[in-house]
Amino acid sequence: MLSSLGSRNTPRFPRGQRFALSPSGAEAEAAYRVAVHDARGMGRDALDSAARRWAEPLSLDPCDGVLLGELRAGPRTLPQLSRAMECCGTTDADVRAALDRLVRAGLVSSTAAPRQAA
Repeated sequence: MLSSLGSRNTPRFPRGQRFALSPSGAEAEAAYRVAVHDARGMGRDALDSAARRWAEPLSLDPCDGVLLGELRAGPRTLPQLSRAMECCGTTDADVRAALDRLVRAGLVSSTAAPRQAA
């Protein structure tokens, strides 16, 4: 009955874990913003191409830059990021997978939420 839980391909993060840009993540986010800004007005193909050129050297998905942009404002939890990405049609599993890639690339750091006194 619960065997399907073990077959998930998405990483599990502890409840309340917060994610923030690392210094290299802030640089990558700024580079993504510039690439997208420069491609605006040139059509969808140019925008997609710019996102791919940004992502390839980092071994990321082109859409990962959007998640970096969400973290630009400060540390966020997984539920906060998932809600922010819902409007793009991004699922919770997609957000988890992107966070996993970004953490592995050293662009996002993760910390457990501070414990509250009982």
